[in-house]
Amino acid sequence: MRAARPLLDYDAEAGAYDATRGGVPRAEAAAAAVLGLLPDPARTLLDLGCGTGIVTARLTRPGLTVLGADTSYGMASTAARRGVRTVLASGSRLPLRPACLDAVSAVWLLHLLRGPGAVAELVAEAGRVLRPGGVLVTTVDKDAAHDVGSDIDALLAPHLTTGPADASHEVEAYAARAGLRPDRETRFTGHGQGRTPRSTAADLLAGRYASRISPRGTTAALLAARLAELPGQDAPRAEPTYRVRSFVRG
Repeated sequence: MRAARPLLDYDAEAGAYDATRGGVPRAEAAAAAVLGLLPDPARTLLDLGCGTGIVTARLTRPGLTVLGADTSYGMASTAARRGVRTVLASGSRLPLRPACLDAVSAVWLLHLLRGPGAVAELVAEAGRVLRPGGVLVTTVDKDAAHDVGSDIDALLAPHLTTGPADASHEVEAYAARAGLRPDRETRFTGHGQGRTPRSTAADLLAGRYASRISPRGTTAALLAARLAELPGQDAPRAEPTYRVRSFVRG
């Protein structure tokens, strides 16, 4: 379901993943946003692309049973060590019967699904396993949230990938085909995600921007060198604000 061009090796990244992505404060903000969009009667939630489980483990409230799913054994194992019930599964082929869940969540997942039709397949599968009145809660426009008008953004702007996989209007169209109608939305702060030139260069060279940056007329190494020339190498720029939307199965 991921892009044809190389992205991260999520098995190898599992151990250090959280520390490079805002850790607990960011995870708590994400979990609070998801929970705020769940209907009160919801009793079952599947968190797709649960990764290390740092968000999934915080999707807690009385009466709610939560399961995580990920395609990476390393990520799913890390989530399991956090106490998250996990299953190795693709979001487009879930080992679940139709209409068996009250909610499905996908946090920071859709933007990675660059393969043709991948996001539509995942949204359709979410629609299949949701009961009438069930909700899909997902982040949208994730990459766009990182454009905060900084000097880093200005340098990288000519090299952004076109057609983000999680564009809100496209996700809404896929949801409509799956029998899901728009419901509510919220936003939360990406704590600890204010980028610095130094960290951005390191992430670029490590392939962490593979879903977002496609160097044009240059290379990742040369872009990293240009980032190294910016002032305030370790001064964080503004933190992103992420958008979350919910869609209800009618």
